[in-house]
Amino acid sequence: MAENKFDVVVIGSGPGGYVCAIRCAQLGFKTAIVEKNSSLGGTCLNIGCIPSKALLDSSEKYYQAIHHFKEHGIQIKDIAIDLETMMKRKDQVVKELTDGIKFLMNKNKIQVFNGIGSFYSYSTDKIEIQIHNNDKQEIIETKKCVIATGSQVITPKDIGLNVDIDGEQIIISDHALSLKKIPKSLLVIGGGVIGLELGSVWNRLGTAVTIVEVLPDILMGLDGKMRQIARKSLEKQGLKFLLQHKVIDLQKKQNSVLSKIQTPKNETIEIETEKVLVAVGRKPYTTGLNLEKIGVELNERGRIKVNEHWETNLKNIFAIGDVIEGPMLAHKAEEEGVAVANYIANKYAHVNYNLCPFVVYTWPEIAWVGKSEEKLKEEGIEYNVGTFLFRANGRAKGMGETEGQVKILADKKTDKILGVSIVGPYASEILGEAVVAMEFGGSAEDLGRSFHSHPNLLEVIKEAALDVNKEAIHK
Repeated sequence: MAENKFDVVVIGSGPGGYVCAIRCAQLGFKTAIVEKNSSLGGTCLNIGCIPSKALLDSSEKYYQAIHHFKEHGIQIKDIAIDLETMMKRKDQVVKELTDGIKFLMNKNKIQVFNGIGSFYSYSTDKIEIQIHNNDKQEIIETKKCVIATGSQVITPKDIGLNVDIDGEQIIISDHALSLKKIPKSLLVIGGGVIGLELGSVWNRLGTAVTIVEVLPDILMGLDGKMRQIARKSLEKQGLKFLLQHKVIDLQKKQNSVLSKIQTPKNETIEIETEKVLVAVGRKPYTTGLNLEKIGVELNERGRIKVNEHWETNLKNIFAIGDVIEGPMLAHKAEEEGVAVANYIANKYAHVNYNLCPFVVYTWPEIAWVGKSEEKLKEEGIEYNVGTFLFRANGRAKGMGETEGQVKILADKKTDKILGVSIVGPYASEILGEAVVAMEFGGSAEDLGRSFHSHPNLLEVIKEAALDVNKEAIHK
């Protein structure tokens, strides 16, 4: 049975799980990974981050061809959407990346078990995991176990709507990434990242999209003024928002869904659409692990309790990613995966949660890191503000992508950068410069006085940094 004894077993092969497994193998641990699905990569690679970004890029190219190519002197006749080809391209992107994860497992000599891992007994020196695979059961033993099983979609019944997801009229993100035809109309429940991204995909392809959000605005973690800029930009593209509205009932008809919606004045309005997308978030996925049997503690939100070293109350069981507290983001899980592996090897292990970046891949993109003005005011921190518009940037002007701005918040006394938010072209890429500067405790002056090539979109962040101390050149 020596071949089924491991130093570390990771349950779940999403970004957190597979990265953790690779780092464990690099550190010399005999490592195995358990994945319930036939392909590796978890939700992110298979039905989340990657396929949605593939469709966002495809739909944006179509939108640009329809609305903006003429400005560049490009005349195209008879533009049409081949949705089947678009979906095939998305699937190919997913396949290439999941195949890449399989290659990395082999390269690092990580044994992969395809099946459902579950704890079925526990002792002080080992974890035994039951693997269900093709009706067979295997027992593998490990000194350490990392739970990285991710999350699952919050369903209508989770939010008080007594209706089932049928995958046709009432859908979740999985279905919205694989529709066979373009719906004429779509109501999206939830104005978060998933709702905005998938709403954008289908809006660009011709669907009339209405987004219902129970909160006062979309993306409440984003700086307030930047939120307004982002929402107005999306509204210009045709997305309709019903803020502080709540869907209270869904009634399926033959070819549509009737949504009853409560307004801020407690009145009820009705909207009939071809489909309804439920995109109100995700919840931890711990089904089948038998955590209660071995005594792993959960908090009131159903997330696994861990200490500062990602240990559960059972010292040789760890948990990372969406199953523990914190933002449900792939890069957050990856950082935790590396940190856990390092901790197990008695190496330095730390994740700076204060600098976890957030990105929404609409167009323009929306990205931020650190604190908002609202948060700084709440904490009583004095600060200076620097802003700069993309429309004053030569590269953005040449691209025809001038919408949006950069906003930088810095400590009034020390000039240390406290928060950066961006609405604009390639905001996700531009933000990286700010994250690195903040990781090293950089000041707005540091960022503003650093070389930036010209013409370049990154000059917008340079100018915003200079503007913190009222030294912007081109403002």
